[in-house]
Amino acid sequence: MSLVRLKIKGISYSQTQNGAYALILNEVEGDRKLPIVIGAFEAQSIAIALEKEIKPPRPLTHDLFKNFADRFDIIVKQVIIHKLVDGVFYSSIICERDGIEEIIDARTSDAIALALRFNAPIFTYKTILDKAGIFLKFSTKDENEKKENDESIVVDEILQEGETVEIDSGASDGYTELSIDELEQELKKAVNNEDYEKAAKLRDEISKRN
Repeated sequence: MSLVRLKIKGISYSQTQNGAYALILNEVEGDRKLPIVIGAFEAQSIAIALEKEIKPPRPLTHDLFKNFADRFDIIVKQVIIHKLVDGVFYSSIICERDGIEEIIDARTSDAIALALRFNAPIFTYKTILDKAGIFLKFSTKDENEKKENDESIVVDEILQEGETVEIDSGASDGYTELSIDELEQELKKAVNNEDYEKAAKLRDEISKRN
Protein backbone atom coordinates (compact mmCIF):
# COMPACT_ATOMS: atom_id res chain seq x y z
CA MET A 1 0.00 0.00 0.00
CA SER A 2 1.29 3.42 -0.93
CA LEU A 3 1.95 6.07 1.70
CA VAL A 4 0.77 9.68 1.44
CA ARG A 5 2.62 12.41 3.29
CA LEU A 6 0.54 14.80 5.39
CA LYS A 7 1.08 18.21 6.94
CA ILE A 8 -0.83 19.99 9.68
CA LYS A 9 -3.29 22.60 8.45
CA GLY A 10 -4.64 23.77 11.79
CA ILE A 11 -6.61 23.18 14.94
CA SER A 12 -10.16 24.25 15.66
CA TYR A 13 -12.63 23.84 18.48
CA SER A 14 -16.30 23.08 18.61
CA GLN A 15 -18.52 26.01 19.52
CA THR A 16 -21.23 23.65 20.76
CA GLN A 17 -19.23 20.95 22.56
CA ASN A 18 -16.90 22.02 25.34
CA GLY A 19 -13.47 20.40 25.21
CA ALA A 20 -13.95 19.06 21.67
CA TYR A 21 -11.13 19.91 19.28
CA ALA A 22 -10.34 18.89 15.75
CA LEU A 23 -6.99 18.54 14.01
CA ILE A 24 -6.86 18.75 10.22
CA LEU A 25 -4.10 17.18 8.21
CA ASN A 26 -3.63 18.11 4.56
CA GLU A 27 -2.01 15.84 1.99
CA VAL A 28 1.22 17.47 0.81
CA GLU A 29 0.61 16.81 -2.87
CA GLY A 30 -3.14 17.33 -3.04
CA ASP A 31 -6.17 19.12 -1.62
CA ARG A 32 -7.74 16.45 0.58
CA LYS A 33 -7.93 16.99 4.32
CA LEU A 34 -7.90 14.31 6.99
CA PRO A 35 -9.82 15.58 10.07
CA ILE A 36 -9.12 13.98 13.46
CA VAL A 37 -10.93 14.62 16.74
CA ILE A 38 -8.50 15.18 19.62
CA GLY A 39 -8.66 16.08 23.30
CA ALA A 40 -8.00 19.49 24.83
CA PHE A 41 -4.59 18.56 26.26
CA GLU A 42 -3.37 17.12 22.98
CA ALA A 43 -4.72 20.16 21.11
CA GLN A 44 -2.76 22.48 23.40
CA SER A 45 0.39 20.37 23.08
CA ILE A 46 0.20 20.40 19.28
CA ALA A 47 -0.55 24.13 19.24
CA ILE A 48 2.48 24.82 21.43
CA ALA A 49 4.71 22.78 19.11
CA LEU A 50 3.40 24.74 16.12
CA GLU A 51 3.90 28.10 17.83
CA LYS A 52 7.69 28.11 18.07
CA GLU A 53 7.77 31.43 19.93
CA ILE A 54 5.65 30.15 22.82
CA LYS A 55 7.86 28.49 25.42
CA PRO A 56 6.10 26.79 28.34
CA PRO A 57 7.64 27.58 31.75
CA ARG A 58 7.71 23.84 32.43
CA PRO A 59 7.92 20.95 29.94
CA LEU A 60 4.64 19.44 28.79
CA THR A 61 4.34 15.65 28.72
CA HIS A 62 5.39 15.47 25.07
CA ASP A 63 8.31 17.82 25.74
CA LEU A 64 9.39 15.55 28.59
CA PHE A 65 9.28 12.55 26.27
CA LYS A 66 11.41 14.47 23.74
CA ASN A 67 13.97 15.36 26.42
CA PHE A 68 14.03 11.76 27.61
CA ALA A 69 14.49 10.44 24.07
CA ASP A 70 17.28 12.94 23.35
CA ARG A 71 19.12 11.89 26.51
CA PHE A 72 19.08 8.24 25.45
CA ASP A 73 19.70 8.87 21.73
CA ILE A 74 16.25 7.77 20.59
CA ILE A 75 15.11 9.27 17.28
CA VAL A 76 11.55 9.42 16.00
CA LYS A 77 11.93 8.89 12.26
CA GLN A 78 8.32 9.07 11.15
CA VAL A 79 4.69 8.62 12.16
CA ILE A 80 2.25 6.49 10.18
CA ILE A 81 -1.52 6.62 10.59
CA HIS A 82 -2.05 3.02 9.61
CA LYS A 83 -5.63 2.09 10.49
CA LEU A 84 -9.14 3.54 10.73
CA VAL A 85 -11.78 1.57 12.62
CA ASP A 86 -15.22 2.96 13.55
CA GLY A 87 -14.01 6.54 13.17
CA VAL A 88 -10.89 5.98 15.32
CA PHE A 89 -7.43 6.43 13.80
CA TYR A 90 -4.55 4.19 14.89
CA SER A 91 -0.93 5.26 14.51
CA SER A 92 2.58 3.94 14.83
CA ILE A 93 5.73 5.81 15.79
CA ILE A 94 8.82 4.58 13.96
CA CYS A 95 11.84 5.03 16.27
CA GLU A 96 15.52 4.24 16.01
CA ARG A 97 18.28 3.77 18.59
CA ASP A 98 21.79 2.47 17.93
CA GLY A 99 20.78 1.54 14.40
CA ILE A 100 17.87 -0.61 15.61
CA GLU A 101 14.41 0.36 14.43
CA GLU A 102 11.35 -0.10 16.62
CA ILE A 103 7.65 0.40 15.95
CA ILE A 104 5.56 1.74 18.83
CA ASP A 105 1.77 1.88 18.91
CA ALA A 106 0.36 5.30 19.87
CA ARG A 107 -2.75 7.43 19.84
CA THR A 108 -2.70 9.56 16.72
CA SER A 109 -2.81 12.83 18.68
CA ASP A 110 0.22 11.79 20.76
CA ALA A 111 2.07 10.56 17.70
CA ILE A 112 1.57 13.86 15.89
CA ALA A 113 2.54 15.91 18.96
CA LEU A 114 5.82 13.96 19.06
CA ALA A 115 6.36 14.13 15.29
CA LEU A 116 6.29 17.92 15.52
CA ARG A 117 8.91 17.94 18.27
CA PHE A 118 11.21 15.60 16.33
CA ASN A 119 10.54 17.28 12.95
CA ALA A 120 9.47 13.84 11.76
CA PRO A 121 7.23 13.37 8.70
CA ILE A 122 3.63 12.20 9.06
CA PHE A 123 2.16 9.65 6.66
CA THR A 124 -1.03 7.71 6.10
CA TYR A 125 -2.01 5.04 3.62
CA LYS A 126 -3.79 6.07 0.43
CA THR A 127 -6.68 3.73 1.29
CA ILE A 128 -7.31 5.63 4.55
CA LEU A 129 -7.20 9.01 2.82
CA ASP A 130 -9.56 7.70 0.13
CA LYS A 131 -11.98 6.61 2.85
CA ALA A 132 -11.80 9.52 5.32
CA GLY A 133 -10.34 12.40 3.32
CA ILE A 134 -12.54 15.42 2.61
CA PHE A 135 -12.36 18.56 0.49
CA LEU A 136 -12.84 21.96 2.11
CA LYS A 137 -12.66 24.84 -0.36
CA PHE A 138 -13.88 28.43 -0.42
CA SER A 139 -13.65 29.68 -3.96
CA THR A 140 -14.63 33.36 -3.89
CA LYS A 141 -13.63 36.39 -1.87
CA ASP A 142 -17.30 37.02 -1.05
CA GLU A 143 -17.29 33.80 0.95
CA ASN A 144 -14.34 34.78 3.12
CA GLU A 145 -16.51 36.63 5.61
CA LYS A 146 -18.61 33.53 6.29
CA LYS A 147 -15.62 31.15 6.18
CA GLU A 148 -15.07 31.09 9.94
CA ASN A 149 -18.73 30.34 10.69
CA ASP A 150 -18.95 27.72 7.95
CA GLU A 151 -15.82 25.99 9.24
CA SER A 152 -17.21 25.93 12.77
CA ILE A 153 -20.45 24.40 11.48
CA VAL A 154 -18.51 21.73 9.58
CA VAL A 155 -16.44 20.92 12.67
CA ASP A 156 -19.53 20.67 14.89
CA GLU A 157 -21.35 18.45 12.41
CA ILE A 158 -18.44 16.04 12.16
CA LEU A 159 -17.88 15.99 15.90
CA GLN A 160 -21.54 15.19 16.44
CA GLU A 161 -21.25 12.30 14.01
CA GLY A 162 -18.26 10.92 15.90
CA GLU A 163 -15.93 11.59 13.02
CA THR A 164 -12.70 13.61 13.00
CA VAL A 165 -12.13 17.05 11.56
CA GLU A 166 -10.15 20.17 11.90
CA ILE A 167 -9.88 23.63 10.54
CA ASP A 168 -8.01 26.78 11.30
CA SER A 169 -9.89 29.03 13.66
CA GLY A 170 -9.70 32.77 13.10
CA ALA A 171 -11.52 33.86 16.23
CA SER A 172 -9.79 36.77 17.93
CA ASP A 173 -11.89 36.86 21.15
CA GLY A 174 -11.78 40.65 21.19
CA TYR A 175 -7.99 40.82 20.91
CA THR A 176 -8.27 43.15 17.92
CA GLU A 177 -8.97 45.99 20.35
CA LEU A 178 -5.60 45.54 22.09
CA SER A 179 -2.35 47.16 21.04
CA ILE A 180 0.75 45.12 20.17
CA ASP A 181 2.30 45.86 23.58
CA GLU A 182 -0.88 44.80 25.34
CA LEU A 183 -1.02 41.62 23.27
CA GLU A 184 2.59 40.81 24.16
CA GLN A 185 1.86 41.32 27.86
CA GLU A 186 -1.24 39.12 27.67
CA LEU A 187 0.79 36.48 25.83
CA LYS A 188 3.41 36.35 28.58
CA LYS A 189 0.70 36.06 31.22
CA ALA A 190 -1.03 33.25 29.33
CA VAL A 191 2.21 31.26 28.97
CA ASN A 192 3.13 31.77 32.63
CA ASN A 193 -0.35 30.60 33.61
CA GLU A 194 0.00 27.64 31.22
CA ASP A 195 -3.11 28.74 29.35
CA TYR A 196 -1.75 27.64 26.00
CA GLU A 197 -5.05 27.84 24.13
CA LYS A 198 -5.26 31.56 24.92
CA ALA A 199 -1.56 31.97 24.16
CA ALA A 200 -1.99 30.46 20.70
CA LYS A 201 -4.86 32.84 19.90
CA LEU A 202 -2.83 35.82 21.10
CA ARG A 203 0.13 34.72 18.98
CA ASP A 204 -2.20 34.46 15.96
CA GLU A 205 -3.40 38.03 16.51
CA ILE A 206 0.18 39.31 16.89
CA SER A 207 1.19 37.51 13.69
CA LYS A 208 -1.67 39.18 11.80
CA ARG A 209 -0.43 42.62 12.92
CA ASN A 210 3.12 41.86 11.82
